[in-house]
Amino acid sequence: QSIPFFIAFIGLEFAVSWVQKRKLSGRINDGISSLSLGILSRLPDVLFRSVDLISYIYVWNNYRLFELPWDSPWTWYLTFLGVDFAYYCFHRISHEVNILWAAHQIHHSSEDYNLFTALRQSVLQKYTSWIFNLPMALFIPPSVFAVHLQFNLLYQFWIHTEVISNLGPLEWILNTPSHHRVHHGRNPYCIDKNYGGTLIIWDRIFGTFEAEDAEVVYGLTHPVNSFDPIMLQLRPLAHIWNTFWATPGFCNKLSVIFKGPGWGPGKPRLGLPEEIPVITGKEVPFNPSVPVYFNCYAVVHFAVIMDLYTELLGTVTMLSQGTVLLRIGFIILSLTSFGLLMENRPKAGILEIIRCLVFIGVYKLGYLRSQFSYLGYAYEV
Repeated sequence: QSIPFFIAFIGLEFAVSWVQKRKLSGRINDGISSLSLGILSRLPDVLFRSVDLISYIYVWNNYRLFELPWDSPWTWYLTFLGVDFAYYCFHRISHEVNILWAAHQIHHSSEDYNLFTALRQSVLQKYTSWIFNLPMALFIPPSVFAVHLQFNLLYQFWIHTEVISNLGPLEWILNTPSHHRVHHGRNPYCIDKNYGGTLIIWDRIFGTFEAEDAEVVYGLTHPVNSFDPIMLQLRPLAHIWNTFWATPGFCNKLSVIFKGPGWGPGKPRLGLPEEIPVITGKEVPFNPSVPVYFNCYAVVHFAVIMDLYTELLGTVTMLSQGTVLLRIGFIILSLTSFGLLMENRPKAGILEIIRCLVFIGVYKLGYLRSQFSYLGYAYEV
């Protein structure tokens, strides 16, 4: 239900950016990459129930100490603070523990900063974040928790923008676009700062706050340089795997997993600040040159996948498991193909031809359906 609102705000951001700076707020290749990662991160929810709520309800049913009244305003205030503090703790640890950073860094891999970036998420991250919410299950009703979990997530969408500069006194309390731009920067002064979700007070209390100063350069300190969503999800894990086996000593191997991503033998837990690459101001985002019609093609076909994806979300309970798996497989194939096309890979055209042939086959057989029946023939064409 939030997808139309996301699209509307993205369109508004593009319009405001054009009025302010006479340029758009992002690039087609990076935007499609972010949306692809967002879709990919939600596909497990088509097959499985949310681990956040399942684990929370289990603890609530079996181990709760007492029950706060769901209709008391104070319960809602406390839950608001509890969910946001749990997010701060999880978010900070995700930057300071390498195996968790391997999942979370997908969100930081964009070299643009716009509302597309907000949707750039990891498939694996949700399977670790749920642990931090469980203490609240000892006394806060699941219904109240579920609402605030969604509020906290939705709030963080709008702060991924450059078109809003400063919000005055609200900057002292709330996490704002200015604060979150710092969090997404790869400038040395931005690293491991401003972890808050809705509130910035936790960063101010625990010493991780940093105000926006020099112009922020976005992305990872060592850019990934890819738009392939599968590669973006798996490459960090592959890096940990290779480093684990290449590092001598059992304790050092464990440190590769559980210490910071900048750690190495003989270094502090979070690595050495002086090893963070210096920002020169001449950094150029990864942007392979492709013909204009490539971008037009990718946008049109991605819109088709968005239609098929939202139709899947709306009808999943009426579909057989085989049909659901087939649709998920086709969506993953499509997102991968788009990523390779936008990188102008030599074999991308072959994969795209295969994808289109697969589409015609499964669409003719009735395994794929559009939300708009009148578009069926146009899709086949």
